[in-house]
Amino acid sequence: MLRVNEVFFSIQGEGTRAGRPCAFVRLTGCPLRCVYCDTAYAFHEGRPRAEEDLIAEIEAFPCRLVLLTGGEPLAQPAAFPFVARLADRGWEVLVETSGHVPIDELDRRAVAILDVKTPASGESARMHWPNLDRLQPKDEAKFVIADRADYEWSRALVRERALAERCVVLFSPVHGSLDPGVMARWILEDGLPVRVQVQLHKYLWPGVERGI
Repeated sequence: MLRVNEVFFSIQGEGTRAGRPCAFVRLTGCPLRCVYCDTAYAFHEGRPRAEEDLIAEIEAFPCRLVLLTGGEPLAQPAAFPFVARLADRGWEVLVETSGHVPIDELDRRAVAILDVKTPASGESARMHWPNLDRLQPKDEAKFVIADRADYEWSRALVRERALAERCVVLFSPVHGSLDPGVMARWILEDGLPVRVQVQLHKYLWPGVERGI
């Protein structure tokens, strides 16, 4: 059983698969409270659902890409075998995780999208740093950046840990707080080998808060 906040079919708005139709499974709960969180409704809202029920619902969608998100999906231990089961059934599985929960047991066929918590998030101290060493070339490290200080902190970490040599690195400005063009200019000036990311779904459907 998994506690599920919402299931929907939409366009993947972030990462290297942005723009693709995708099945979304948002689980309930998160141990973190990031300042800029845009899914606080997932902290507590949701209901228990059986794996079979969930799989039947998403397999009715016309795609084979699924994203497990939250909240923090990996805060529910049952999420780990669920990911493996989806991979067994031939799904391309993406898992968005805050970096707080160890990803050691995550099925290696899944793509981990690891959110590296920057200082402005208010939760940087709670990162499980060994997760960075677990990232594979197919995985993605995402930095949500609120300001210049966040950018400089992220730039230093990318360089010190040679993250761009390990996997795709995404720099995503906090929507409505940092101009994406300004952040992109910083990246160009520094010759930083990262990918600029905006939340595509917020441009496709501005003002829509859920199911996007």
